[in-house]
Amino acid sequence: MTTESAPSGLLQLIWLASPALPIGGFSYSEGLEAAIEQVLVHDEHSATDWVVDQLHLTQSRGDMSVLAQAIPAWQNHDTARLQALNDWVMTTRETAEMRLQTEQMGRSLLDWLRNLQQASGEQLRLCANLPVTYPLAMALALSLAKTPLDHALQACAFGWAENMTQAALKSVPLGQSAGQRMLARLAREIPVAVQTALHVSDEDRQAFSPMLAILSARHETQYSRIFRS
Repeated sequence: MTTESAPSGLLQLIWLASPALPIGGFSYSEGLEAAIEQVLVHDEHSATDWVVDQLHLTQSRGDMSVLAQAIPAWQNHDTARLQALNDWVMTTRETAEMRLQTEQMGRSLLDWLRNLQQASGEQLRLCANLPVTYPLAMALALSLAKTPLDHALQACAFGWAENMTQAALKSVPLGQSAGQRMLARLAREIPVAVQTALHVSDEDRQAFSPMLAILSARHETQYSRIFRS
């Protein structure tokens, strides 16, 4: 995509945050469906609290902090840093379905970038050799938008929040008004989560969420389910 025909940085962020992005995010509930099966989530209030807790306890201190470090690494062509961050993501996927999600969404986002000719051949080859995880592929896409780092993280976090809200609407189930109230709460929480992610060091970055890991493992053999995680 030439510079003249490329959308603005803001439009690129909106595009990447859209649930219409064909990378399969809609097919994952990230443990929420299992939490519903265990009656840990059962209504609008418990669903909202669950997703907000996940935003602060796992996203901001884990994958969002990887994004905060990987975006400048892509811009600086720091391949060693990208490899280390990608390795961290792979080693912290605690269940088969968590690993499936990061690998499948990473490949799909890479295909999207390749199809739109947004990434360079060198960047695509590096991703293919890793093999790339979703946070590293998203960091590449966000780095090409050339927007402030906090704006990029907010866009990615809102895209995640919208997918999780849609998962709650389908599986609790909830109505559309409840979903909008969930998103309103998440929109207030996202800037705080982004600031946390921006200040997490390598030593503080973590993916320690034992309840989520247990629920994910249970979900792999759950009898009735509509999501892949």
